[in-house]
Amino acid sequence: MSGRSLDEYGSPLFLAWQLTNRCEAHCLACCEESGPDKAWTNELGRDEALRVADEAIALGIPYVAFGGGEPLGVPFCWDIFERLATADVSIKLETNGRHIGDEAADRLVALNVQCIQISVDGATAETHECARPGSSFASAMAAIDRLVARGSAPQMVFSPTRANIHDIVPAFEMAARHGCSAFVTGPLMRLGRAALAWESLACDEAVWDGAAMALRAKALELGGGLMLSIYPWDIVTELERRIDSPQAMLLVVPNGRVKLLNALPFSPADLRLASLAEAWEAYRRAWRSAEVRDFIARCRSEPDLLRHANETWYLREAA
Repeated sequence: MSGRSLDEYGSPLFLAWQLTNRCEAHCLACCEESGPDKAWTNELGRDEALRVADEAIALGIPYVAFGGGEPLGVPFCWDIFERLATADVSIKLETNGRHIGDEAADRLVALNVQCIQISVDGATAETHECARPGSSFASAMAAIDRLVARGSAPQMVFSPTRANIHDIVPAFEMAARHGCSAFVTGPLMRLGRAALAWESLACDEAVWDGAAMALRAKALELGGGLMLSIYPWDIVTELERRIDSPQAMLLVVPNGRVKLLNALPFSPADLRLASLAEAWEAYRRAWRSAEVRDFIARCRSEPDLLRHANETWYLREAA
């Protein structure tokens, strides 16, 4: 069947791009360990980032997803968005909503940004700001309302922890009331700060299963209008599945290094030294690396390996 092998793709189907590791908040479950003082000293500058955007356009990559850190906190983010949108590249944006005032909402709608995901980790300011210290519940909800008013219904993203699991169904109901297009959640990912504080932060499996069941029941009760998207796997299962069926994508971290997946520390290419096309070839080779396969095989019995997720280990076998 066509499309089953990574080698069938001449270029990635999408680019996941972290413009910065800086964010205004210090979220308990942040996969990237971002924060106000967490910008990398060697993040790509404007000209370097625009070169990457131009290479993505030249390769025919149809979709670019921006995360971080907070992508809208990067002064030249709009230059990148406009360059891609002009070339009909679809854009996804993951944001805390703080920077989406009226002018930014107008610009996002004008650029026809395909998917805007706003993180809201509670149905009240108290719960949200406990789970995401330094963030603003009011700003996140105001951003949702501005976008909905302009006909661009965003998705609400909820990361479940012991601190907020009690609010997951009320948050779903709130997303429906405010006109969101989807409510996105799933098991807490054992990455970043969540990995460092796993024992105190992660819900018991039975608690999570009960929350997921309650969400599905509430979705049926409300009768449609708001899509419920529950990611089916934990991060170790994700890794075990990806080793035999990698995604046709590239993850670019703030300093231009390319990684295989946010849970893996391996970096087969550096976009300051290689083109996107060369990075794609290195990425495909890397998934066949014995070092990568051994790391993934060990993760279930040695979950502390996941604490290395945000590192960038040079992968010789892919060079």
